[in-house]
Amino acid sequence: MKFVLFQARDLPAAPGLLTERGVVPISDAVTRGHTLQDTMGGIIDAFDSLRPALSALAAGGTAVPLNDVQLRAPLPRPGKILCCIGNYWEHAEREPRPLNMFLKSPDAVIGPGDVITLPEFADPYVFQHEAELAIVIKGPARRVSRANWRSAVFGYTGMIDVSARAEGRRTWRAGSWLGKSFDTFAPLGPCIVTADEIEDPNKLGVRFWNDGQLRHDYRTDDMEHPVPELIEFATAAITMNSGDVIACGTNHEGLGPLQDGETVDFEIERIGRMTLTVSDPLHRKWERGIYMGADSTNPEAVRRRQASGA
Repeated sequence: MKFVLFQARDLPAAPGLLTERGVVPISDAVTRGHTLQDTMGGIIDAFDSLRPALSALAAGGTAVPLNDVQLRAPLPRPGKILCCIGNYWEHAEREPRPLNMFLKSPDAVIGPGDVITLPEFADPYVFQHEAELAIVIKGPARRVSRANWRSAVFGYTGMIDVSARAEGRRTWRAGSWLGKSFDTFAPLGPCIVTADEIEDPNKLGVRFWNDGQLRHDYRTDDMEHPVPELIEFATAAITMNSGDVIACGTNHEGLGPLQDGETVDFEIERIGRMTLTVSDPLHRKWERGIYMGADSTNPEAVRRRQASGA
């Protein structure tokens, strides 16, 4: 199943199922929480018992055409967004790097159709996109072994880890998480695909376009530390609750700047595609295109991919 939050006309946002026929509302079949995040967390917790009714709705419930609704971030304010640092081999022959993660502010979350707004007071070298697979947790998950990793996974979504960088790949303010957590710097969506529909999350394609230019184009089988290891690592340190998110890191080949007036498209195989726009109140300009120098661990691999048209 594919879960979404959606708005139709001037009505409040509500949970639904994304189907080939459109969006099927499910508010009458689930318990509404105090917030939309609570509602989605409740669906995750009660999914096993809800599945028969939701399956029936997906098959025969009244659907609203997708063009008549606005999708929102499927998790508006996760309790935690835990992000991998790097985590892709990027065609490099080198020694393995230790797994590491950082927390990104949940208040940075926006959804499909929203605007990534670049901050006015930061003075980084460039603002960049990092298109990533994200794991949606079923909790409480604590000390989950990699052999039992599936018990902690409700499903998958996509996240753009927008990053403010001072130079090369150094995050703004000498690696501070603040450079990752400005408002609007965590576009999430377009939906949550339940884990049963993706047998192996390390066999998915990830693509990202900036004004039609393909920048990210990689597969998740290039992860240095695959999903089972990420689950084990994260839950060994902290308890992950239902609706929390682990972003799996990105392949940095193809990084480029985001700047005022651009339109970006982000797609993950079997999950879906979403479009956002970029706004910069200061109208700053950087050289357009893929950064071939310090912003890619392997610029020669980027050149080969571009030359081949892949």
